[in-house]
Amino acid sequence: MNGLPVGMNLGLVCLTESMSVRYRTITLTRFRALPEADREAALTALYQDNVARLAGALEYCPSISVRLYRMPSSLFPMADLSADADPAQLGLKVLRSLGPELRKVGALADQLGIRVVTHPDQFIVLNSDSPTVRENSIRALDVQAEAMDLIGLPRSAWATIILHGGKGGRSDELAEVVRELPEGIRSRLALENDERAYDAQEILSICLAASVPMIFDPHHEIVHHHIPSWDDPRLMELAEAASKTWTPRDWQLAHLSNGRESLWDNRHNDLVSGVPDCLRPVPWVEVEAKGKERAILTLNGRL
Repeated sequence: MNGLPVGMNLGLVCLTESMSVRYRTITLTRFRALPEADREAALTALYQDNVARLAGALEYCPSISVRLYRMPSSLFPMADLSADADPAQLGLKVLRSLGPELRKVGALADQLGIRVVTHPDQFIVLNSDSPTVRENSIRALDVQAEAMDLIGLPRSAWATIILHGGKGGRSDELAEVVRELPEGIRSRLALENDERAYDAQEILSICLAASVPMIFDPHHEIVHHHIPSWDDPRLMELAEAASKTWTPRDWQLAHLSNGRESLWDNRHNDLVSGVPDCLRPVPWVEVEAKGKERAILTLNGRL
């Protein structure tokens, strides 16, 4: 697990351990407590600030030799509220008004050569047995996809939207929903194995059925099956199988983390011990560590 493979691009996940990359938010309770006349201005100020902070995050990435950035899916709170919750659709209106500023962010990402992806929260459950949850999940993803369109990110897996499998035991339902998603979502979507509901083989089968790429997370697989070692040949086989779901294969993206207290601890450690053999051929790897940039700099040999 020693040394960073030549050609591997490491990814920063959302924030830094330091205060270099931070974003603002607002809760639904706070939003509803605002006088109606003040809501649009409040969201406009918040969204503009977060757009500027996103640009700052992209400018920060080269300083730690990062070419992959996971932007938070919560950059534009309230934008995905239903018409019942926000009849004026203020969040969506404000988001759309920021098209020129967002396009500048996309141009900056191109200029710096940074790949931009996102990983919406766990409340997105496309295969829920609740129609309301499914509807809310698709609406949230639709707003995420529209934001990526406004930024100018391509409708392809290069600008990946990463999701877990959702409700366990409903793989057929997940594949069916994915196949019917709006093009702006489906064209970017990739599915990731997790430590509880869907192991890597199950997610691989869903990805093949739905014609979307697979994000392989070996730490999740180790926890899911209590695999005894990073050297277990199953991990190499799964990483290779996942690579075949990507077109082109050099877009393959995977996740890297270590357990905090043991191999099977699902909590992320501050640092990672190195790149396991199963991920060494993978060209794009998000580092999911509590130490954020410190973990990346350690892997890069700069700390």
